[in-house]
Amino acid sequence: MGKILFKKTRNKVFKDVTPDGLARVFQKVLAEEKSNLTYGSFISKFYEQNNYDPVFVMDHIFNKDLKTSVTYYKNAGQHGLNPELFKANEIGELINKFYNKKAIKTLDQAYHDIAELEILSANSLLRYSNALQFGVIDPKSVYVRYYIPTPRPDSASMTKVFQVSDLKTYLDSIQPKDPGYIALQKALASGVAANGISAEETKRVIAVNLERLRWHNAPNASKYVSVNIPAYQLDVMQNGKSVLNMKVCVGQGRNINNSETLMNYADSGKVDKPNRHSTPQLSSLIHSVEVNPVWNIPQSIASKEIIVEAKKDRYYLENKGINVYDNGHLVDPDDIDWDNVSAADYEFKQQPGDQNSLGKIKFLFNNKSSVYLHDTPAKNAFGMSMRAISHGCVRLGDPQGLALNLFGRGPKYDLIAKDMSEDKPEPTSVALTPKVPVLITYMTAWVDDAGTVHAVPDVYGLDIVLYNALATLK
Repeated sequence: MGKILFKKTRNKVFKDVTPDGLARVFQKVLAEEKSNLTYGSFISKFYEQNNYDPVFVMDHIFNKDLKTSVTYYKNAGQHGLNPELFKANEIGELINKFYNKKAIKTLDQAYHDIAELEILSANSLLRYSNALQFGVIDPKSVYVRYYIPTPRPDSASMTKVFQVSDLKTYLDSIQPKDPGYIALQKALASGVAANGISAEETKRVIAVNLERLRWHNAPNASKYVSVNIPAYQLDVMQNGKSVLNMKVCVGQGRNINNSETLMNYADSGKVDKPNRHSTPQLSSLIHSVEVNPVWNIPQSIASKEIIVEAKKDRYYLENKGINVYDNGHLVDPDDIDWDNVSAADYEFKQQPGDQNSLGKIKFLFNNKSSVYLHDTPAKNAFGMSMRAISHGCVRLGDPQGLALNLFGRGPKYDLIAKDMSEDKPEPTSVALTPKVPVLITYMTAWVDDAGTVHAVPDVYGLDIVLYNALATLK
């Protein structure tokens, strides 16, 4: 070790460096700095198991690999990330000491600087590598209603970083390849202003959406259904292209008036406090449809809406096709004292028909939030620009078009189309095989095929939460 270091630096101090001597100092420096490192526990364990071998200093400093990595860290702003997260300046200053024959004067200093540079290099490369491949924020740590399996770094993925032979090749390889990501990067570099907002706000909006794309939420399938909550839009994606697009209505949000933006938000906006009717972010598999569905009305809606209307109008339930059940038995609404009743006392079910709030069809997929995609008799809502109006489920602008796309021409679709054209008293369930992935996500900025940057209002205030998490990282 000493021989190699002396040959490369021409600094005589390094002649006396030994692995055992370094290990003693390395261990001490690592113990002192562990709490300040992003991956302190992992790094400590790695070097302990590998005899405190300074792999980055010995393998990468003298072929200028480490200097190259510093350049990448300084350019982290291209990804909407703060370069200071990766300690580029500190690493650069330490590297320069090894190229200056007089900068390191004693053996103790040599040991200390080797350990310091090794530890900083390991931590920064791990952090940069994980940032680009997984994102710097764990979405489940900042969002309350986030139910998408999202890959996170583990010991296996992080150990690979220590085995890299060519840092530049590796750093190039982890650049996200998604066309949407690259397009947003170009927009960020050009400093453009999206529709209706300033260049600075556009920069912030792009930064949070680049982070979302680093979470790699899109299903690994050639075909899937994607719902973008703040864009009020559904796309059927096939081989990376949208083959069907429609307007949707989504659950209510806490920022529906766009009063809080990334240029103007209060402290209260920094924590995710979703409206109880907001649509969750989730991924699942559409397994079937139900034509002419019965709507099992949730207790919260029964309490705040159905019972209130029943008190006002004795014919309301009949007109809306809503049946009332007591322990599974149908009861006559006229026998109920509506002034002294709670939603917990009865079950309310809306029967199939033109008045049914689920319309003619609903698309089912397993999820913890009991949400689904469905038709609606309230078609006027699709003419509104702000469509965060539902109780959490996603209302479809063209439900029959989605059924045709998913099932294709054939007996199953013919049955669906026939039953949708009729008011059948009983629902018809039709299984979808193979099942089709569905992703309900939240993207507030993207670049279209013409290169135009689009930004939409942050109706749930989720940009604010994520931007604050990014801005306060240390």
